[in-house]
Amino acid sequence: MKVNKLVLLSAIYMLISALPISSYAAQHLTNSSNLNSSQTIVAQSQSAAVKSGSFMAGEKPTTGMARIVREGGHNYLELDAAFSTSDQGPDLHVLLDTAEKPPQMYENMNSPVNLGKLKSYTGTQRYPIPDAIDPSQFSSVVIWCRMANATFGYAPLK
Repeated sequence: MKVNKLVLLSAIYMLISALPISSYAAQHLTNSSNLNSSQTIVAQSQSAAVKSGSFMAGEKPTTGMARIVREGGHNYLELDAAFSTSDQGPDLHVLLDTAEKPPQMYENMNSPVNLGKLKSYTGTQRYPIPDAIDPSQFSSVVIWCRMANATFGYAPLK
């Protein structure tokens, strides 16, 4: 009997860790599987979009969506699965800029916030935004080549 209960708990844990579910659903699963009331199932936190926008070409074709989300009291920049930019930039970075349309070349790097090196030329990516940064102050996400000082693409945020 204890082995069956352990197998059931393991299966429920695997399902819960694989899918974000609400606390109501977690409570419902707990009640429907006859688990002891001392056992707790923790649901994953949900993210809420703060701003989002579609990428536009700058110096190079850049596509996909960017969005700023708030999750667990912190902000993150997410690039979606359709994100793509040129692989011809050896030193690409992700910036937040106050301008809706950033410059082709930056003369002053005091206004944008550099979130770090681009992780991949394509696909889903996530970058933490420092807590001291207020995302509402920024109007675009920029893919910028530091070596060439060139804006590869940008996404105006709404």
